[in-house]
Amino acid sequence: MTRIEPLMGRNFIEYASYVIVDRAIPDIRDGLKPVQRRILATLAKMDDGKFHKVANVIGDTMKLHPHGDASIGDALVVLANKDYFIERQGNFGNPITGHAAAAPRYIECRLSELARETMFNKALTEFRPSYDGRNSEPVVLPAKLPVVLMLGAEGIAVGMSTRILPHNLAELLDAQIRILKNQAIEIHPDFPTGGYVDVGEYEDGLGRVKVRAKVEKKDEKTVVIREIAYGTTTESLIASIESAAQKGKVKIAAINDYTTDTVEIDIELPRGIYADEVIPQLYAHTECEVSLSSNLVMIKDRRPVEMGVSEVLCYLTDRLRELIRAELQHELGELADRKHWLDLERLFIENRIYKRIESATTAAQVVGEVRKGLKPFLKELEREVTDEDIDRLLKIPIRRISQYDIDRNRSEIGLTVAAIKEAKAKLRKLTETTIAYLDGLLETYGARYPRRTEIRSLEAVDVRAVARQNIKLAYDPATGFFGSEVKGAKYQLTASEYDRILLVSRDGSFRIIAPEAKVLIPSPVIHAEVFDQERGAPFTVVYRDADKIAWGKKVHIKAFIRDREYELVKDKQGRVDLLIPGDCNDSVHVDFVPAKRQRVHEAEFDLGELELTGVTARGRRLAPKPAAKVRRIRGDGSDDGAADDLPPQVNGEDRELPFD
Repeated sequence: MTRIEPLMGRNFIEYASYVIVDRAIPDIRDGLKPVQRRILATLAKMDDGKFHKVANVIGDTMKLHPHGDASIGDALVVLANKDYFIERQGNFGNPITGHAAAAPRYIECRLSELARETMFNKALTEFRPSYDGRNSEPVVLPAKLPVVLMLGAEGIAVGMSTRILPHNLAELLDAQIRILKNQAIEIHPDFPTGGYVDVGEYEDGLGRVKVRAKVEKKDEKTVVIREIAYGTTTESLIASIESAAQKGKVKIAAINDYTTDTVEIDIELPRGIYADEVIPQLYAHTECEVSLSSNLVMIKDRRPVEMGVSEVLCYLTDRLRELIRAELQHELGELADRKHWLDLERLFIENRIYKRIESATTAAQVVGEVRKGLKPFLKELEREVTDEDIDRLLKIPIRRISQYDIDRNRSEIGLTVAAIKEAKAKLRKLTETTIAYLDGLLETYGARYPRRTEIRSLEAVDVRAVARQNIKLAYDPATGFFGSEVKGAKYQLTASEYDRILLVSRDGSFRIIAPEAKVLIPSPVIHAEVFDQERGAPFTVVYRDADKIAWGKKVHIKAFIRDREYELVKDKQGRVDLLIPGDCNDSVHVDFVPAKRQRVHEAEFDLGELELTGVTARGRRLAPKPAAKVRRIRGDGSDDGAADDLPPQVNGEDRELPFD
């Protein structure tokens, strides 16, 4: 027993150290776990601008990673879904719904532009042999971004764990600029799933945050969830609601999941239960609200350390400054080498030193003659002449010597000298250079990563209220396009980025879309409105089918999946004659198609007799014979004329836009 204890103790310590340092905990310098670093290093080695099969990337990464392909594939999918360093092509799953990615042989990926610009520099990267000694891998990537705070991380090691919440890239870069300017900073998490976050107990990353889903009252009997809390999925959220309902903590009638690329979960309520009382219950008893503890444990100098967000960001800002210094010094070395070679080449050719080697009979004599020829000009060179320099001079082709352009050489020397001066100036003002670099990143990438999670506090600004009614939308009947960038037509609607637009076409199809820049509507639009997602949109519809039989119905458009096409008229050859918003009690006059021995030529129907039906229902037949024309007779007796001449309506108002 005495012999086994030291062996077990030593082996356990080695195992624990390996799991902590080389598997579960990210390195503070590049913010990556070893498997993530190996994936990015492999993608950089394979990078040719084209997409690569994920299966091939996994296979090449296994040359560096001493574990199975499943762990590499899972890590790659998670890293790709962060939307920072890996571009995706194919089904990489859905972190919102919890759906898994397709098999690696079916999906492709490549490095993103951001990764190429900020994560790699071979000259500044230290390499070490891979686990089997056949390849080399980077010890750490020269990352110029605060990756550990951007991506966030979760890991369970031996005796410790880490949970780093993700933060907004633009806010992190702005905070680094403030650090370089010796200004105070305050950083809060930002989650890809959106929702609300309470940072009152965040304590610079050493406390906890409360995260809420975005739950809204659609109407008195319907609650809709549009964004979920970080760390949950729509499947786990629905399961928690069903579990709470089974326990009697929340009363619901039905749950409808309309989630696509965005979350939309409708909760219908039973008789006697209303939205205002259910929403607090959802926050109290389901995953609509979760509490997340933040525990910033990272590897620093091969040891696990716990730090606050501000301390981490200050450390990474100093590291960025030193990386930029190292890059400039490396650039200066390359520029000095280039100037030395340009001067050496000029002296060798301009002073015809190459002529001295004609009488030399051995290699040593050739080198000696070149050194003698260069000796009077050594003061004009950047450094001493090496054997490699002489060997390079002797390899200059005769054609290049005969066509040597002294003016071009001097121009290149001038450009090189100017570049050297510029690099030295940047080194002298290293802090200003670092700030300029961060400003450049912000200008290029800041808009691509807006804040998604709203911080809920007394001082918080309601971004929904600020953004309202700032997008002008138009429809061009000549081209069939609708959107904010459509020209040549009168603006019809003003909406916010959170609104949804209801578009009804002449063929009876309708869709509810976001305010897009430009979208093609196949059939002419006869009605457009900002869709009230709480109350829906009621209509009285009169249409003719393929046999020209007139039908009528009253519908109420409520639940929907965004951008999906629905049908008011099932008959593909049918057409809508009247689309009247709200509940209409006017009459419809129908002129029949002329026929032989026809005695009855017209009929009239009271629209007030129509009953509310489903959107897809056929409705009620208005006349027994095919209709040539359909006219609306208002309650005051006025006649709107034949439907063929009726203009479309926008938000219930007539507009001068033709059907066709």
